[in-house]
Amino acid sequence: MNIDDAFYIGYITKTRGLKGEIQLFFEFEDYQDLDIDVLFLEVNKKLVPYFVDTIKVQNNRTAYMIFEDIDHVDKAQPLLKKKVYLPNDKMPERDPEDFRYTDLVGFLVIDENEGELGEIIHVQEMPQQYVATVDFQGKELLFPLNEDLILGIDPDEEVIEVELPEGLVDMYRE
Repeated sequence: MNIDDAFYIGYITKTRGLKGEIQLFFEFEDYQDLDIDVLFLEVNKKLVPYFVDTIKVQNNRTAYMIFEDIDHVDKAQPLLKKKVYLPNDKMPERDPEDFRYTDLVGFLVIDENEGELGEIIHVQEMPQQYVATVDFQGKELLFPLNEDLILGIDPDEEVIEVELPEGLVDMYRE
């Protein structure tokens, strides 16, 4: 399987115990909707299948699992920090009306005072809020995504209008 035929869900963070149990950290938002019976780990730029023997999904974006044929911590150790993928056909369906801040990647940001700022290249979830990263004149401009700053979102035109705090954009100018 190629990486183009799969979608990224997270990475292996650590081992637990001596029987080869590993912890998977989910970066995929709807991780609880995933059908996990076989996972693909990126090894030397190739996806290698690992069959899941047992899995316990936690509420903190993690899961503990044991793979078939991995029965000791020494066999699990080489899997640490590996990226984990699932085949594209296992991608959960999402309601088209279910719009999220992470869907703003690729949107053009227009500030009410500064005009066009650039395209959102990344949206990261922080403990208190989401933060957008904009490609602004070759630099990364960061601003919080909250209702006080967002004036409007046009999903069809892929534009978000904001009113950023005074001086924020100036901090990113040369």
